[in-house]
Amino acid sequence: MAEEEIFLTLEGRRKLEEELEYLRTVRRAEVAERIHAAKEEGDIMENAAYDYAKEEQAFVEGRIQALETTLRKATIIEGSSTGEVNLGTRVTVMELGGDTLETYQIVGSIEADPANGRISNESPMGKALLGHRVGDEVAVSTPGGVLHFQIVSIE
Repeated sequence: MAEEEIFLTLEGRRKLEEELEYLRTVRRAEVAERIHAAKEEGDIMENAAYDYAKEEQAFVEGRIQALETTLRKATIIEGSSTGEVNLGTRVTVMELGGDTLETYQIVGSIEADPANGRISNESPMGKALLGHRVGDEVAVSTPGGVLHFQIVSIE
């Protein structure tokens, strides 16, 4: 099975690097202190605090490894001025027959946050918009049926 490409914006990379630094410097130390405190209580065989701290340590270490892998394999994307929707671009659309404008930034799946206007290039809307230009109409398949949008602007 081929590995999926990982796309990150510069902002997304910065956020992941900050999380990684926090986990390495702050969370590791906090968890180590909890493990130490639980060991000080005596018998660790039936010590719930020790068990919880060890589970937390495993989670933190797993997240650190995942972040390191993501950052190492990521392709950084930036909006381009090609005049068409690509990864990293912001696109404003209007549903045909409507008058409400919606603006989205097309990002990789790791950064997707639809509530904040960041949609994945793998989402139905993201896939439908990619490669289109201002004025183009696109059809997006949704569970409620096909919706039609017109691209109003691309940044």
